[in-house]
Amino acid sequence: MDTTVQDPNPCRVIGVLDDGVASLNATALAYLRNADVVIGGARTLALLARELRPGAVQHDLTGKLKAVPEWVRAARADHLACVVLATGDPLCHGIAPYLAQHLCVQALDILPNLSTLQLACARIGLAWQDARIVSVHAKDAGEWARGSTPEHGLYGLAQALRRHARLLVLTSPDNSPDRIARLLLAEGLGDDFHMAVAENLLQPEERVLAELSPQDAAGMRFAALNVVLLWRVTPAPRPVQFGLADAEFVQRQPEKGLITKQEVRAVSLARLQLRLDSVVWDIGAGSGSVGLEAARLCPQGHVYAIEKNDADFAIAGRNHAAFGVGNYSLHQGKAPEGLDAWPDPDAVFIGGSGGELATLIAMIVARLRPGGNLVMNFVTLENLATATATLDAIEGVAWDVLQLQAARSKPILHMHRMAAENPVWIVCAHREGGEA
Repeated sequence: MDTTVQDPNPCRVIGVLDDGVASLNATALAYLRNADVVIGGARTLALLARELRPGAVQHDLTGKLKAVPEWVRAARADHLACVVLATGDPLCHGIAPYLAQHLCVQALDILPNLSTLQLACARIGLAWQDARIVSVHAKDAGEWARGSTPEHGLYGLAQALRRHARLLVLTSPDNSPDRIARLLLAEGLGDDFHMAVAENLLQPEERVLAELSPQDAAGMRFAALNVVLLWRVTPAPRPVQFGLADAEFVQRQPEKGLITKQEVRAVSLARLQLRLDSVVWDIGAGSGSVGLEAARLCPQGHVYAIEKNDADFAIAGRNHAAFGVGNYSLHQGKAPEGLDAWPDPDAVFIGGSGGELATLIAMIVARLRPGGNLVMNFVTLENLATATATLDAIEGVAWDVLQLQAARSKPILHMHRMAAENPVWIVCAHREGGEA
């Protein structure tokens, strides 16, 4: 039996569109006209100013979102009728979830309206039930560049483009349609998506640009009030997630480049114990093979890679461009320099240490999240000895060593022989704690 008790004086959260009073039904309009306290953005308050009763207290929430729950509490404590004005559907990237988090759910009565995204889809006849909704209402982080980190305001959109065929985007004055178009171009997706931009919906100056190419949109300017629709026009790639052949990666030529061979890479990735949202460090990236495969295995996480060698850094960058992953950042430098700026990792791979191995291991273990894993590949006895001695001196770490030697078939006349690869020691360390 439902025992929920309806609050006798809930705060009404009312969705409003840009045609103002015309967008409100009779119930919502009655609540607004009888409200003692009205909270909303400056533009929405001005749009509905004639509907407010004389003496109603108005609070402009522009830049003051944190104050809204207290305004609501104060109004309810004084037994005043309170209304919060939101845009469109307050539960779709709107204020309602924030209020529900800071006030009890029973304190709210939500009256949703159409979302501007629904209206935009209706204007061009785009079905939206399978679309991914993304908000780029974030602090301005500048133009998007390949390899940007999760702190960038367009990061979520860049990841969603790889996983969804239709996207509905709530923009901001900084993260505008032209900037979104330039993101598509930077990620090599300019020919894969079409755009539509709906401006000033339900206003006299409404304009809907129904089919823009990112190349065209990148140089245009748009009205401040807009939403963006994106839909894929080429088949989405279906890449191999794990165990790519070595030949799939660009390598240094004519000498063999720095690449973790397929067999060793597969075992190393397995021992990293990656999750969908893992934060991964790739130290000594070489060609980028381990970090780039890790990025595919943790699409909700991020891989931070570092490589000191100029030629290999350039090659890893070429592989990144070809791999179609947006959750990978490549830095040039010599570890451990610069690692302080990276978030604590869930998993770390060391393919090269530049002579700082003991210091690097100690620093990484200190930064590893509980339950995290460090995996290292070595081909020399000296590095193996340094790694095991360093780990043995650190409390709270369990470690083991695996020697792996693979042999691959090679043609000889009309037959085949087995050619041995160099043996590799895989040193695995696990920081205790965390989930199994």
